[in-house]
Amino acid sequence: MRVLVTGGAGFVGSHLVEALLARGDSVVVLDNFDDYYSPIIKRQNLSVVGPEIKLIEGDLRDAAVLADALAGVDVVAHLAARPGVRASLEQPSLYIDNNVAGTQTLIQAMLDAKVMRLVFASSSSVYGARASGPFREDDVVLKPVSPYAASKLAGEHLCHAASTTWGMHVNCMRLFTVYGPRQRPEMAIHLFARHALAGQAIPRFGRGESLRDYTYVSDVVAGILAAIDRPNGFQVYNIGNDNPVTLDDLIGRLSGALGVSIAVDALEEQPGDVPRTWASIALAAKELDYDPQIPLDEGLRRFVAWLRASRD
Repeated sequence: MRVLVTGGAGFVGSHLVEALLARGDSVVVLDNFDDYYSPIIKRQNLSVVGPEIKLIEGDLRDAAVLADALAGVDVVAHLAARPGVRASLEQPSLYIDNNVAGTQTLIQAMLDAKVMRLVFASSSSVYGARASGPFREDDVVLKPVSPYAASKLAGEHLCHAASTTWGMHVNCMRLFTVYGPRQRPEMAIHLFARHALAGQAIPRFGRGESLRDYTYVSDVVAGILAAIDRPNGFQVYNIGNDNPVTLDDLIGRLSGALGVSIAVDALEEQPGDVPRTWASIALAAKELDYDPQIPLDEGLRRFVAWLRASRD
């Protein structure tokens, strides 16, 4: 099978590319190496993957680039997006342009190329601020609280339109706080670990009571692979761990994995943040055989081992 992975040089994307190659698939990577974080890091991600891929460096919103990338492709894993909840508050139009217009341009190019299978990387942020959990895919009341979250929900709606109108098979994967080796440098676990190893206090927004459903990257990739292999009209799946922990609990566990104490710089809550994420994974378990294998303490141990090795 030939798979196009948009955003394949990123954190999750590069792990997915690795897994696809390992099972014998042919892979095309489309990435624009933007400067949200260092393009050097993204190129390093692909250097780990190896030379077997076809790499197309270009913009998702460029129809000519997409036509080249889609040649001979059977299925698309669409991970390319402008990331970051807090950053989206500063440049909301940029997020709509990249994540919404970019997704629609991809869908149109797929229709033109008669590529009718898509896996779309959505986000747990589409659920908005919830008082309780777990979150279920059949909840029809979704109130995103950031432009990033709104852009991901809009992408889901575009995917639904493509499925119902043109018969495209689309699986939308709502990913819950992915972590692990190659995690983006501004994400909490990576940022906290670097600060702690440098003897610096970590920035902790709020009172440490927010809940997050941390999901190890290999479990996320397993869910995406299953979705690639199971075209079934339009479906939405939570890909999480169904085991949220508080921010203070995470900090304590990360301290143990690092073997250093972590000082906290307590800051005010940030706009756009939500009090909890919590995935119900019953549907993904039933339809994708999704079964996350890596508990948080083991995942943190693996992340710390990678971080230390990458700093040597």
